[in-house]
Amino acid sequence: HQARWHGRLAARLIWLAASSLAATLRWRWRDETNLFENGGKEPVIFCLWHNRLALSLILFQRYVQARQPQRKLAALVSASRDGGMLARVLELFDVEPVRGSSSRRGSQALRELVSAGERGRDLAITPDGPRGPCYVVQEGIVSLAQLTGMAIVPASFQLSWKWRLRSWDRFQVPLPFARCEVQLGQPVRVPREASDAERERLR
Repeated sequence: HQARWHGRLAARLIWLAASSLAATLRWRWRDETNLFENGGKEPVIFCLWHNRLALSLILFQRYVQARQPQRKLAALVSASRDGGMLARVLELFDVEPVRGSSSRRGSQALRELVSAGERGRDLAITPDGPRGPCYVVQEGIVSLAQLTGMAIVPASFQLSWKWRLRSWDRFQVPLPFARCEVQLGQPVRVPREASDAERERLR
């Protein structure tokens, strides 16, 4: 599904609201990767919980691209009608949307993500999306890391002030002037020859 005119309008409003809100937040960064401050050019797979999507693209802009402007991102988005609007939001942030999920267009989306990684783009996935359970990593990101050889970088943040929606993931909506503490965890690598048991341990 592609976004219709009202979906494109909603995407523009979301982009404007997210950009304006981000300007009011008080940011603190903790990076355990040693990948971005030292000028490394290796593309990675960013792994972020579904309920923290609201600031995901802002994080990439403000931290990764601020240090390495040449880096580009491709992100997995649902192939559903709602996903069409979200894909347009990604495009407004100059992020390449890849449409698919475990229930629709999954294998094609995996191939497209692999192709984007081969072109040097960083990748982004919500490992517990699109339907959960919340905070449970599914197998897709492990398969992607094994196929591409790219490291998984766990990313998250804590907000001092937020709304929580009554969705399956308790989606977090930042409120203006909140303190946002961002953490990038140590990279996780999945060997190409990993056994099923090793893949499960890494998941």
